[in-house]
Amino acid sequence: MQTMTNPAYAFGEPPCQGTIRASPEDFQVDEVLGFEPDGSGEHACLHIRKRGANTADIARQLARLAGVKNMDVSYAGLKDRHAVTTQWFSVYLGNKPEPDWAQLETDAVQILTATRHERKFRRGTLKGNRFKLRIRDLKGDAADIERRLQTIAAEGVPNYFGEQRFGYDNLEKATAMFEGRIKIKDRNKRSLYLSAARSAIFNHVLSKRVAAASWHRALNGDVMMLGGSHSVFPLQQVDDKIMRRIKEHDIHPTGPLWGRGELGSSGEVKELEQLCAADDALFCEGLERAGMKQERRALRLSVRELGWRLAGDTLELGFFLPPGSYATAVLRELVDRTG
Repeated sequence: MQTMTNPAYAFGEPPCQGTIRASPEDFQVDEVLGFEPDGSGEHACLHIRKRGANTADIARQLARLAGVKNMDVSYAGLKDRHAVTTQWFSVYLGNKPEPDWAQLETDAVQILTATRHERKFRRGTLKGNRFKLRIRDLKGDAADIERRLQTIAAEGVPNYFGEQRFGYDNLEKATAMFEGRIKIKDRNKRSLYLSAARSAIFNHVLSKRVAAASWHRALNGDVMMLGGSHSVFPLQQVDDKIMRRIKEHDIHPTGPLWGRGELGSSGEVKELEQLCAADDALFCEGLERAGMKQERRALRLSVRELGWRLAGDTLELGFFLPPGSYATAVLRELVDRTG
């Protein structure tokens, strides 16, 4: 099994260095739902700001306070612990009386809004996330930073899964699980290891496409994804219309999220994906045995609303990303970072 521990850079290895997360305030994330809770229903909906707190821990605290099972608390996305974030939680109360949510508040947790909704929040139902980041102790060529930011605004960045997906030893546990050396009974942990293996294969394919400068352009045989959705279609022939839609970020080439079934790609694209699958055979076979199904993920990440301010040795960034994408994919193209 070949794991891509240092995927290829789209714009060359950054010559600048900097520090992120010197404090939680340097990494701020705000969820954007894309809809308004309707104000009624059996699910309490809480908009919470947290600092240095874990999403799963907050969910367990909400369950205890409401006197419900952990499975009755849902959220649309996981958020970094070492950050200041706002996110939505839903709590299924049914006929239970609504608790005093203010009891949850601490210096690290504040309740911004409490309302109701007919349905629980599901993973990935967000419109996206808005980021405000600060990179400190910046060293290197400021002109290079400016050039890279302008390029990123126009072209986006490779849509790598971030290091958060792999954790400390998720890939090692996935390997042991697929080899039969360990059995994972915990459903959440099993899902975590399966996702890490799937993400590693995707990053492997994407890194190959980045190295070939084809991550942000279409190849004959690609499977394309409509921007802002998960709708895909096979591409038999690249023409001027396709090239224009790619330039406008209306569509993106995709890579495989491995599982059972046909790849969907053809020609040179399928050949590349099959070569990567052969390198990662243990993971591919394990994911198929686990019942995962073939899906696709965009190779390119469009970085919307990108703005920046460079003052001395500090760079401040603001941008919007769709759900399931990682701010670290943007940062790795800008600076060699610590923290």
